Amino acid sequence: MTSISGISSGKRLISLDFFRGATVAAMILVNNPGSWSHIYGPLKHAEWHGWTPTDLIFPFFLFIVGVSIVLAFTKAKAKGASDKDLLNKTLIRALKIFGLGLALAAFPYLIFSPELGIHSNLLDIRIPGVLQRIAICYAIGAVLFLYTRPKTQMITLGSLLIGYWVIMELIPVPGHGAGAIDNPDSNLAAFIDQMILGSHMWKETWDPEGLLSTIPAIGTTLLGIWTGRMLVADHSSEESRTLEFFKWGFILIIIGYCWSWVFPINKNIWTSSYTLLTGGQAMCIFALCYWFIDVKEGTKFTDWGVAFGINAITVFFLSGIIGRLVILIRFNIDGESVALKTWLFNNVFNLINSPINASILYAIVWIILFWGLAHWMKKRNLIIKV
Repeated sequence: MTSISGISSGKRLISLDFFRGATVAAMILVNNPGSWSHIYGPLKHAEWHGWTPTDLIFPFFLFIVGVSIVLAFTKAKAKGASDKDLLNKTLIRALKIFGLGLALAAFPYLIFSPELGIHSNLLDIRIPGVLQRIAICYAIGAVLFLYTRPKTQMITLGSLLIGYWVIMELIPVPGHGAGAIDNPDSNLAAFIDQMILGSHMWKETWDPEGLLSTIPAIGTTLLGIWTGRMLVADHSSEESRTLEFFKWGFILIIIGYCWSWVFPINKNIWTSSYTLLTGGQAMCIFALCYWFIDVKEGTKFTDWGVAFGINAITVFFLSGIIGRLVILIRFNIDGESVALKTWLFNNVFNLINSPINASILYAIVWIILFWGLAHWMKKRNLIIKV
């Protein structure tokens, strides 16, 4: 068993690595179908209000970021690191992650046909993004952990979620009024993104990783920090520690569900109810992983998740780059330009005569290929620290 004292002395928490790795594998699965026209319902995001299993992936990762902050900083402080040193390293790492997000958004950077030039992805780069939001939440969560007390962090969490609810419901949007959150284009978060980001968004009028909706996303990271504090706190037994996770996880789920009656669950604007519902689920799933993997030492089938988990950012970034390359690489077949991905799907995967199953098989093969890379890196103890 990986004890809490062992974690403080430098050992990794296997359950957290596994949870992180399983989350990254799920990211790869939903981001790389063989065809976007053939996807099983649970592997799609909810169109607007509501949630699917796919909508759990991103908040789970931010939750894990929060837990990781506590564990990493606890280890570093046990070895004599100062708050200032930790802050400097945190800000540098956050800038690197943000930069990787911009690099992924801008890829490819050049065009080579019919002539060399700057690609439109670079000119109209999308500024928000998954890695960019991770970087912001990581930096702010780390600062709060280093320089505020647990009580202050909880007050901050409540203030962020309640404050976001109030401004989304009460501040009027020109042409739409206040509280118009049933449409992607009419809510306050979309209006602020339109004013500040302009054309540098995922959609023309809104972005699911926009500026205002990052506020409650920080709350998700704070839920992870709270869980990390419970993890390293003294408990009478491992059973009581695990039950604490389950207790608060279920409470958060109930509060989030009740809140959704007046502030609907919505990933795209990261509503406060969504923050609590997904944070509670993350806490319960982490409790399961912790109990069976670290407490009961059930590590027999965990290597695949751990391999993804110890190089999570690297694997996610590379999957995004290579995912675009198979679309950019094209062949001229019978006078028609065909992307490598399209050719593979139509001529290899679609032979099973079920487009939707062919599509998910393509995504599964994608996971297997990146597991091969992650497993190779793990066996050679190659950990790329962004």
